[in-house]
Amino acid sequence: MALRIDILSLFPEMFDAVLGVSIPKRAVAKGLVSFHHTNIRDFAVDKHRSVDDRPFGGGPGMVMMCPTVFDAVEHAEAQDPRPATRVLLTPQGRVLDQSLCQSLAREDRLLLIAGHYEGFDERIVEGLQPLEVSIGDYILSGGELAAMVLIDAVVRLLPGVLGAESGAWDESFADGLLEYPQYTRPREFRGMKVPEVLFCGDHARIARWRSEQRKYQTQKKRPDLWEKYLKKS
Repeated sequence: MALRIDILSLFPEMFDAVLGVSIPKRAVAKGLVSFHHTNIRDFAVDKHRSVDDRPFGGGPGMVMMCPTVFDAVEHAEAQDPRPATRVLLTPQGRVLDQSLCQSLAREDRLLLIAGHYEGFDERIVEGLQPLEVSIGDYILSGGELAAMVLIDAVVRLLPGVLGAESGAWDESFADGLLEYPQYTRPREFRGMKVPEVLFCGDHARIARWRSEQRKYQTQKKRPDLWEKYLKKS
């Protein structure tokens, strides 16, 4: 059965340009994933369709209120009997990495909550108990872009999306290392040559070279990842 991804947002139209092209579009066409949008504002109850309010105790910005988010989540979850893994996009969450993407790609259903404004009423976290996820230590205007990043990173891991079953699992970060250097035609360009080993025809030798290059590239470009890799080894 296809992975179902429910997206709860105040601006669902933002997702059209991303989900309608490239890998997400291909995954939908193959029946491997389905996307379902819920506009949180549809569950506002006052005439102004309010979804946020000033924070108790004072402070800058506006905070998204509990009732609309809870109602939107409950409405979305009722559309499919499969239990959803709730994911709240927030700078306070666990930083998204390849390991987490692989874990989410194994789920049957994801429900992504993309907030806006200053943040969420803390009772949304307490009551819904979502997995809190961040895409990095910086601030965005809302969780929509973060949700798009998560969707793209997860969907490409679904078996059959990229064609080669193991393709996405062999890329950078799959095992903690960066990918090896890639080359294509021409064989020489402005004095820069493709490594001779790639033309030797010895697949075992090429595999060894690529393995060595992955370690070298990681150590050179991402010493933080290299340290983590050494600790795991």
